[in-house]
Amino acid sequence: MRTLRVVGLHEDGKSIVCEDPARRERFLLPADERLRAAARGDITRLGQIEIELESHMRPREIQARIRAGESVEQVASTAGVPLQRVERFAYPVLLERSRTAELAQQAHPVREDGPDVQTLGEVVAYSFGVRGQDYSQATWDSWRGDDGRWVVGLQWMAGRSENRAHWAFSPGAHGGTVTAIDELAEALLDPNSYRVPRAVDRPDDDEQPTLDYRADAGAKVIEAPIPEPSDDDTTEMPRVAAEDPDALLPEPEPQARPAKPKRKKNHPAVPAWEDVLLGVRSQRG
Repeated sequence: MRTLRVVGLHEDGKSIVCEDPARRERFLLPADERLRAAARGDITRLGQIEIELESHMRPREIQARIRAGESVEQVASTAGVPLQRVERFAYPVLLERSRTAELAQQAHPVREDGPDVQTLGEVVAYSFGVRGQDYSQATWDSWRGDDGRWVVGLQWMAGRSENRAHWAFSPGAHGGTVTAIDELAEALLDPNSYRVPRAVDRPDDDEQPTLDYRADAGAKVIEAPIPEPSDDDTTEMPRVAAEDPDALLPEPEPQARPAKPKRKKNHPAVPAWEDVLLGVRSQRG
């Protein structure tokens, strides 16, 4: 790299004349904002000028986007510049967002009867404990909303689900106040809203269901019609011989029907309830 020396100001008043001492060659250097910043050693201003030249997004706009909640990666992608150049202007704004998130945790949630005695951080930590979740894995952040007010957000994982809760933060005396914006934020402010689902009530295993017990309330009861006896029906109930009054009716099949009582001498057979349902008609002797 050759070293040049400054000869003086060009006659147009907008350029600097430089010369190569070895070859006696002269060069014209525009006296623009970058040259003046370099002469002052203002590195920050040089970075701003580079971004302005390479992108239509000015440093003030970059900081406004970061303050509104965008990440350095998002702004760099939008501006079309390297991350390092955006980080120069994003760093102080990111510190501001982090500090605001810390202050919001010391604010008091607004209840129906006024601000809570406990802080937002205390209430949320207790809610995480009630739900059996790890509060240390949750992350806080803050940014300015479209209305210019600060919004504080909490992000955490529950299983494979990513959850986010948001509050509006109003700085003020005694830490300021926060107001829930979404349902998750409201739920975290009310630890008592968390309930463990109860099991469906069912009878004990050793308790036999009665006739009016329904396993399914939505089940339909189908009534089987009992056919009327006809004159052509000659079906007779089994009879026991008169000389054997102690004889029993045939034993029912296992788990099919209960045993029938003994029949008394010289009395007609009484049909069982199952036979009535099946439409069997007995003949009187």
